Amino acid sequence: MKSNEIRSKFLEFFESKKHQIVPSAPMVIKDDPTLMFTNAGMNQFKEYFLGNATPKNTRATDTQKCLRVSGKHNDLEEVGKDTYHHTMFEMLGNWSFGDYFKKEAIAWAWELLTEVFKVNPEILYVTIFEGDEEDGIGKDEEAYNFWKEIVPEKRILLGNKKDNFWEMGDQGPCGPASEIHIDIRSEEEKAKISGKELVNQDHPQVVEIWNLVFIQFNRKADGSLVELPNKHIDTGMGFERLCMVLQDVKSNYDTDVFTPIIREIQTITNSSYGKSEEIDIAIRVIADHVRAVAFAIADGQLPSNNGAGYVIRRILRRAIRYGFTFLDQKKPFIYKLVATLSQQMGAAFPELKKQKNLCENVIKEEENSFLKTLDQGLVLLDQIIENSATKEISGKKAFELYDTFGFPIDLTALILNERGFKLNETEFEEELQKQKERSRSAAQTKAEDWQILREDDEEEFIGYDSLEAQVNITKFRKVESKKDGTLYQLVFNLTPFYPEGGGQVGDKGYLESSNGNVTYIVDTKKENNQIIHIAKNLPENLDGSFKAVVDAKQRARSASNHSATHLLHQALRSILGTHVEQKGSMVHSGYLRFDFSHFSKVSAEELKQVENFVNARIRENLPLEENRKIAYNEAIEQGAIALFGEKYGDAVRTIRFGDSMELCGGTHVKNTSEIWHFKIISEGAVASGVRRIEAITGDAAKDFLTQQSENFNQIKALFKNAKDPIKAVNDLQDENSALKKEIETLLKEKAKNVKGDLKNELTEINGVQFLAKQVDLDGGALKDLSFQLGGEVENLFLLLGSANNGKAIISCYISKDLAEEKGLNAGQIVRELGKHIQGGGGGQAFFATAGGKNPDGIAKALEEGKKFVS
Repeated sequence: MKSNEIRSKFLEFFESKKHQIVPSAPMVIKDDPTLMFTNAGMNQFKEYFLGNATPKNTRATDTQKCLRVSGKHNDLEEVGKDTYHHTMFEMLGNWSFGDYFKKEAIAWAWELLTEVFKVNPEILYVTIFEGDEEDGIGKDEEAYNFWKEIVPEKRILLGNKKDNFWEMGDQGPCGPASEIHIDIRSEEEKAKISGKELVNQDHPQVVEIWNLVFIQFNRKADGSLVELPNKHIDTGMGFERLCMVLQDVKSNYDTDVFTPIIREIQTITNSSYGKSEEIDIAIRVIADHVRAVAFAIADGQLPSNNGAGYVIRRILRRAIRYGFTFLDQKKPFIYKLVATLSQQMGAAFPELKKQKNLCENVIKEEENSFLKTLDQGLVLLDQIIENSATKEISGKKAFELYDTFGFPIDLTALILNERGFKLNETEFEEELQKQKERSRSAAQTKAEDWQILREDDEEEFIGYDSLEAQVNITKFRKVESKKDGTLYQLVFNLTPFYPEGGGQVGDKGYLESSNGNVTYIVDTKKENNQIIHIAKNLPENLDGSFKAVVDAKQRARSASNHSATHLLHQALRSILGTHVEQKGSMVHSGYLRFDFSHFSKVSAEELKQVENFVNARIRENLPLEENRKIAYNEAIEQGAIALFGEKYGDAVRTIRFGDSMELCGGTHVKNTSEIWHFKIISEGAVASGVRRIEAITGDAAKDFLTQQSENFNQIKALFKNAKDPIKAVNDLQDENSALKKEIETLLKEKAKNVKGDLKNELTEINGVQFLAKQVDLDGGALKDLSFQLGGEVENLFLLLGSANNGKAIISCYISKDLAEEKGLNAGQIVRELGKHIQGGGGGQAFFATAGGKNPDGIAKALEEGKKFVS
């Protein structure tokens, strides 16, 4: 059975059980501060489990694209080494939100596996939770009793808390789990040892295939468990593992989920899968990682130096490194696999087809960049080896290479081993742990349980219409953060505060109590369908009513910038072409940032046209046309632009200014005239095929233009209020250029005279023409002079020092033949002598320079240099 058919049969089965088929949520999470990526199928339903929203359907089923490479669920280092771990994988799931519970979940799972997919019941084992004394809960007898009606009791195994108790996090909904495991070993292997002995023992052919989670408790901040009023079902089955079973192969990588990509890797790299363990691991790593990276980019996450972007970059670099080391790939090649992936999975996940060109360009650019890093790292590693006094390389230096330059530690260890050196791995691990502890400490937060003040109030956002409201606090909690200290999170029954989302920052403002006391709201965020107001202190009399007031100036500036991004998007599509798509945005009160797809630099003339286009729309006084609740399909048919990587519901909000129409939940001006003026500040590349524009509007644009005018007047004053200041600047540049040429000529004459003097001062020591002297020349002239003398004098060893602007320079030139014959190395020599000038340097064996901040040490350095030839 092909993988596409397997996926369809799963969804159709649960649709027949009255489940609604829902689309996969984006793999990159944008509105949950507790997660970077979707790492389980339940993530998009968290708000239902938490009781913060009511689902339209109490039963759902889907296939969810997941990524497990950070935090608690981190499979990255296992990927490729075995045949069943992955970074990106599909999680097939069925869900009940307060509807059916254990009996139905167990029965349907067994029916699907054994009757629809025809899996032999004799190779299946099930596990149930054995209980936990610390939590005060016993064995899951309910699940056990349901299972023993359909499975022989000898195949029902007890599982511990680690394997059979699922938790969303340190706090929140949780419950016992029942797993289904499968034994696909040969009959000979089964005769040697029972499959029940290998369940949960990381055996590659006795694996968990389906996890049925029974969400029935809530974990409180103090660690205690309380029963949930509504009980839920959350199941997850690994699609790749199911395909392995149904296609009767022994590895996920032998299924048709991976074989097309593996064939393409073999073709591109001229390698063979199945003949060498090292090459097999490399091919598996690349096949897995290209899926993770392509899906992340298609969902809106570009590789970068921080956050989720850093994780994606790390995954891609791991794949590049394996290709570089084991498949001898020194040029970009992974980007070529996107076409195969898109063709194979584009039907189930159309975003792959839509974003194919972007994925290819971004991956290719990242490959080029990291291959240069590898080349640079190899040079630096050579220097570390060259300067090492022992055969053991410092773990601190290896960590610096890893941390600063991104050079993989396993590649460092491999190269050292090939050269007969050893890495101090203990020291490296110590440095790595210190860094992790610093990061963990900085990000550490501890949240107390929500304190419920009112159960019956339903939160409502009224911020599109009002910036003030009388509100009640429905619940609150205290949060301790290493970074921000003590903060309080407040939820209101209704709120005018806009929560961070859609690229727009959250509102700030204050709460005023009836007695006039004020509590400042420093930020507003949305988490699991709740609008959370963040304050540095708790208001007095929490049961009272408060006047909630949004900072009107900040809101107006943010709204101005947000509306301007819509007009900017329209302008770019009109001027550059309809291939332009928004790839990200950030709307602050001070400025806006807009990322978009385009494959070349936007010219100055095009930027001017974009500015003019937006400002023309501003002058047209276009009114805001808003539809707060329209069917998604209807909005798209009307021409609204949906942004990639966003998850939309059945009903959406549209924002229209003239011909600009987008799906958007942000705040906007009532009329484009309120934007006042639009000014582009910068344009540049973010990644291959993605450009970024930063711009300002309103008050910021006024301040900018005022400052520009003042700067211009100051420049005019410097030129004695010349009538044509541009001509005056050009004349000054011409004059400066002519003077520079004169100086260069004089310096060349000076160097020529110095060369003659230096030639006369050479001294022969042990057959070497030696001279160490301080001269009055800059660094470039020192190098030119050294090479000129080197071309005229054999066996030359020349040390020159110079002091310029309070800085010291030392250069060392050694004739190539002399360097080889005597075993001299100019790079090592200047590093040694550089200590006298409080600096350092390096270079090649025949020429090197050192710079320092102590010109008084030049004489000592030159004097010490003589010992290298005497």
